[in-house]
Amino acid sequence: MGRLATDIGGTFTDLVHFDEETGALTVAKSLSTPHDLTRGVLDTIEQAGLDAAAVDYFVHGGTTVINAITERTGARTALVTTEGFRDVLEIARGNRPDLYNLRYRKEVPFVPRRLRFEVRERVDARGRIRVPLHLEDLDRVVEVCRAEGVEAIAIQLLHSYAAPGHEAACEAYLRERLPGVGITASHEITREWREYERANTAVLNAYVQPIVQRYFDTLEAGLDASGLDCPMMAMQSNGGTTSFGWARAHPITLLESGPAAGVNGAALIGRLCGEPDVIYLDIGGTTAKCSTIEEGTPTVTTDYRLEATRIRYGYPVRVPVVDIVEIGAGGGSIAWFDEAGALCVGPRSAGADPGPACYGRGGEEPTVTDAKLITGVLNPANFAGGRLGLDVERARAAMSKIAAGLGCGVDEAAVAVIRVVDANMINALKLVSIQRGHDPRDFALMVGGGGGAMHGASLGRELGVKEVAVPRFPGLFSAWGMLATAPRRDFMRSALQRADGVEVAGLRALFDELRAEAEEYFTAEGGHGTFSAACHIDMRYAGQEHAVTVPIDLERTSRDSLLDAFHAAHERAYTFRLADTPVELVTFRLTATADVARPELTPWEAAGRSADAAARGGRRVDFGEDGRHETRVFDRDLLPPGFEADGPLIVEEPSSTTLVCPGQRVRVDELGFLRITEA
Repeated sequence: MGRLATDIGGTFTDLVHFDEETGALTVAKSLSTPHDLTRGVLDTIEQAGLDAAAVDYFVHGGTTVINAITERTGARTALVTTEGFRDVLEIARGNRPDLYNLRYRKEVPFVPRRLRFEVRERVDARGRIRVPLHLEDLDRVVEVCRAEGVEAIAIQLLHSYAAPGHEAACEAYLRERLPGVGITASHEITREWREYERANTAVLNAYVQPIVQRYFDTLEAGLDASGLDCPMMAMQSNGGTTSFGWARAHPITLLESGPAAGVNGAALIGRLCGEPDVIYLDIGGTTAKCSTIEEGTPTVTTDYRLEATRIRYGYPVRVPVVDIVEIGAGGGSIAWFDEAGALCVGPRSAGADPGPACYGRGGEEPTVTDAKLITGVLNPANFAGGRLGLDVERARAAMSKIAAGLGCGVDEAAVAVIRVVDANMINALKLVSIQRGHDPRDFALMVGGGGGAMHGASLGRELGVKEVAVPRFPGLFSAWGMLATAPRRDFMRSALQRADGVEVAGLRALFDELRAEAEEYFTAEGGHGTFSAACHIDMRYAGQEHAVTVPIDLERTSRDSLLDAFHAAHERAYTFRLADTPVELVTFRLTATADVARPELTPWEAAGRSADAAARGGRRVDFGEDGRHETRVFDRDLLPPGFEADGPLIVEEPSSTTLVCPGQRVRVDELGFLRITEA
């Protein structure tokens, strides 16, 4: 029997199958099908030649949710909120990331004002009812939503995180009168405070819910037709999995599902490599994602803002998300000139259809992939294992636009495009490392995605990391990471209180309630009998706006040890502590992860592998500032463990191409990973 994972990206759809009896991995990669994403998944299953009856576990991740939001193709959505708070989405936060920008504009709400409704009710921050709920106010909501063709409704009442009874009553009332309309109550998504963030999260969940439900219905039907009969799981943004059924009702938790799986995989491989501190970089066809992993554990945050930039606040999403920085830079990123004549690369991408010019599928714009082909990094006859031949002349014709703008030759233009996109990626890597107080020299750079291995060595050199590690099948790394992921859910409860009045027994009682919710969830979601739980508390100094998250051991903690841990965590985050200032406990968190078996990596066998068998001749490659060099080429599948060589060299495999720069050295370790260091 085996475990199967598929991941849909902006350009490619990836598949990894793990045979639990033999330990063998089967992989497949095909172009994504934007008009029908399910088709790309079924194409990879067919390409892999798998026996569907031998699959006993399926996990899936993709871009359905984030695409629907960024492309504004979600459902017509309404919002029901407490009387007096109709404009919470419009008011938003006063935070302005670009303080002196006189042209700053707030984000446009996903729900227009005419579809935002009020209901008379009021609950205070301790959950006490101040104004009873007037359900009759919802009759007008029903009438207007029917007339407007509303497909989804979000409900967010003030302080429902403390007492969700009124929200639950509104949900039941609307479900009965509006069958077929998706209803999202904010307390079912998050029990954290802050009304704007909860409202926006509930609205976005409602906005994508009909889209995701139709998508999973179609996917499930296609998988059933292919003979797949096993538990079907969806990858979540928190680094865990959940059932298709739960994902249909809570689709906002799938926002960054693919990248989160890659971060999970990087954490696991970092531990296997003896490098628990890792900077992970995934470069796909459309975007580059990076994250920092400390002591083998990815950072998960609920302070996530979709579409946030240096000058835009973005849309807050109050669900647990692996802390990722994502930029529009990938193999399909298009090179162009701005109004001032400066060369830019991305965020617009050629995607999968038509794709880069060299694909020969109608694309005419110059992309990073075209640049890598022109500079000699990519082999036109062996791209994607030879299934997709690349056209050098089409790439050069597209790049001539950039050459004309720069007043140089096509080869120099290709190098310029690569330098610009590398600079964009370095900025993102510095954002998750240096700007967060980390010294990159203490970290290894783990690369994934089809483009990660091509750019990783030069980026690692610029960043100054100890080494660059390229895992097996880097172009399918997110799908592989899903196989190493367990079912997980995060439970939280905001309950503001002063630390000087806290009793440990009271903390245990609150966490016992969260644990009971976790037991109920796992029992309903497939009968997982046991799970492990990690407890944390968000804490802050009185008067502060933001909190730091502190782990807590309920068996050993005391009030003093909890305060000591908070002061130390605050000092690490902000470089100072205020030992005499009162401390507040804000939000209590319990992360529950099911105890399930996960696939293990087998050692890289030496039999049948040798440097001579792996040698594939060479070609001339332009390394930019390092000049043009005759570069040896090797087949990765035939490189034996213990192989070492100095750059420049190229290591080819069906899912990616690894570039080792002059002055660097590469080694194949016992697990088959490529480890690149400065020579």
